[in-house]
Amino acid sequence: MSVSENIAKTARAAGNILKTLSDEDRSAILYKIHDGLKANASSIEKANKLDLEHAKAVNLSDSLVKRLDLFKGDKFDTMLQGIIDVAKLQDPVGKVNFARELDENLTLYQVTAPVGVLLVIFESRPEVIANITALSIKSGNAAILKGGKESLNTFKEMSRIINSVISNNVETCHVPEGAIQLIETREDVSDLLQQDEYIDLVIPRGSNALVRQIKSSTKIPVLGHADGICSIYVDESADLEKAKRILVDAKTNYPAGCNAVETLLINPKLQNWWEVLDALIENGVTLHLSDEVKKSYSEHHDISEHVVNLDESVDFDKEFLSLDIAVTFINSVKEAVSHINSHSSKHTDAIVTENSENAEYFLKAVDSSSVYWNASTRFADGFRYGFGTEVGISTSKIHARGPVGLDGLVTYQYQLRGNGQVASDYLGAGGKKAFIHKNLDVKGITI
Repeated sequence: MSVSENIAKTARAAGNILKTLSDEDRSAILYKIHDGLKANASSIEKANKLDLEHAKAVNLSDSLVKRLDLFKGDKFDTMLQGIIDVAKLQDPVGKVNFARELDENLTLYQVTAPVGVLLVIFESRPEVIANITALSIKSGNAAILKGGKESLNTFKEMSRIINSVISNNVETCHVPEGAIQLIETREDVSDLLQQDEYIDLVIPRGSNALVRQIKSSTKIPVLGHADGICSIYVDESADLEKAKRILVDAKTNYPAGCNAVETLLINPKLQNWWEVLDALIENGVTLHLSDEVKKSYSEHHDISEHVVNLDESVDFDKEFLSLDIAVTFINSVKEAVSHINSHSSKHTDAIVTENSENAEYFLKAVDSSSVYWNASTRFADGFRYGFGTEVGISTSKIHARGPVGLDGLVTYQYQLRGNGQVASDYLGAGGKKAFIHKNLDVKGITI
């Protein structure tokens, strides 16, 4: 048996135990993992500094360095709080979605159940280890995690702590060793992608190249997004002050984030529309202006070093992940929708307007996993959605969409509870008995 097959089989065996545990047991281990990581903050920070030093030495991009820094601002504390938030969430396993009485004492239930075994591959962000660990255990799934080489020291130290906590609490919390496994080499990933017999879902978090490579290398279903090409349309009926606040936040709050805005579509009929561009420039943003916008903007301002020419063949279809934004004029909400649906990565797009009719059209017509009215695209995040944290953001239309929290890590099964009935007694299988097919109120039903 290969190393990868053994890892996958171990995860499957652990998952088979994990899904039978109570919510109390699954949540209890999360509190202990939180405490273990908090108590070892200094050793984690030391490991993280080694990764940052190496990243700078090899000239890693600024956006990746920012993602790698676990102790910048309140990122570490937010990560810890995310574990607690997940632990406090309602148990996603065993919910009855519907109940139907097929006949007397023969009742069909659709009940939520864990997906099974997750393989999560991510780059740079070491906090993903804690996020996925919390979400996987809470939802009854076993997980195999592979971090990027740039976060190897942080990854190894956090792995050591998490595995130690699980191992030391098997008798009290009953979460089995092997429920969370952490691997280090790219070769292990290649082999694990072939373990479709044991692994149920692959979740890649990282660059476009990573996601595309994963999707082309496995038969296992893949949940993820390749790009975060987010657009904001500022309508002619927009409130100018709202537009400025929203655009500045969406672009500058965290430019390296996949939910940062990359394209600004602005209606030239908006009075004093150029003030939106002024606000962006004042906050250090470089504007990639179309010829029409540049010409019109120059009538109100001297063109500064923060203005460059838009390359329409490239700039509408890329993540800048920096203080850059592509800007063009759009003359109507329908034109904005058409542009977004042609260029968007279907991550998150927004409209700024006081016209409710335009807003409602935009919300229904834009084909993205998250669509906003008068709000920054930076809200596209599992923590901000109240999911506790997220396993990733999916632009797929199957199974889970948008920020994927606990609900995206469960599927469902049908449970039929009877009293000795056989199909041959009923119509369609040789018998004469008819089915009742009476839907029941699921309120108060627990499985």
